[in-house]
Amino acid sequence: MIAALMPHIEAQPTAALTVWQNDRTIGEFGPQDHRFLCHSIRKSILAALIGIEVEAGRLDLGATLEKLGIDDNDPLSPVERQATVYDLLTARSGIYHPAGYETEWMGMIKEKRHSHAPGTFWCYNNWDFNALGTIYVQASGHSVAEGFTRYLAGPLELQDFRPDGPQPDAWTESFSQSRHNAYPFRLSSRDLLRFCRLFLRGGQWQGVQILPEGWTDLCTLRNSDAGPRGAYGYMWWLERDGCGLPHVILPEGSYMAIGAGGHYALVMPKRNAIVIHRVDTDQGHEVSGFQFGALLRHVLQHLD
Repeated sequence: MIAALMPHIEAQPTAALTVWQNDRTIGEFGPQDHRFLCHSIRKSILAALIGIEVEAGRLDLGATLEKLGIDDNDPLSPVERQATVYDLLTARSGIYHPAGYETEWMGMIKEKRHSHAPGTFWCYNNWDFNALGTIYVQASGHSVAEGFTRYLAGPLELQDFRPDGPQPDAWTESFSQSRHNAYPFRLSSRDLLRFCRLFLRGGQWQGVQILPEGWTDLCTLRNSDAGPRGAYGYMWWLERDGCGLPHVILPEGSYMAIGAGGHYALVMPKRNAIVIHRVDTDQGHEVSGFQFGALLRHVLQHLD
């Protein structure tokens, strides 16, 4: 398969590609053990961890920010304080306070402050995602990195993830414009593949229910129409009528964790397949959605 894809791979700065189907890897390109920066794939990871806290009764998706005591540098209005954890999880908070770790695209699409009531409008908004990290820490009593290490990296026996040392693979970054930190990750392609396989199997791993039963289904429900980008669930991007990436028709029911610069972790339940695509953004490289969509179109031709 990879030989047939090489003309398309070499035309762009793809650093690593993994194609998995029917319980085996059927194609690999690039280093599978290199720990690339995940960018916004971090959000889909947090969605998994939040499910554990909800199931344990430590976090209520219906709790308002007012009840949880969540605020920011520019204080939230009485209306904004009525946003719920569920509103943030679905990117429908209506809170357009400045946030850290935003891409140029996120800044362009951000709505004006106080322009929408909580729950009424979808906007891919880093304030929601960063504040969810704060809420997770408050509910669980530990950091996002610690939760990932304990509940996901350990049970999944991730091969390359390094939680300790002078430069751990999960950390926090703070910002002057908001009190809510980002929670970046570095993961190898083969470790990210295991995370995706966990979702494909409904949260089970080696016969053990790692994530609460039904949580992966809730994460991948089409809560919001995302236009040409498909749909949006609990911090996962979803296929909608084949739509979700340019230049390719996605199989029905597909869903993705996406990171800036060309990081894609695509799960296709109808094909029992997963595609992992990585880019060395540390070197300033980038693969556009159009480029990945064109490559994926050729990948799909080789799947059962």
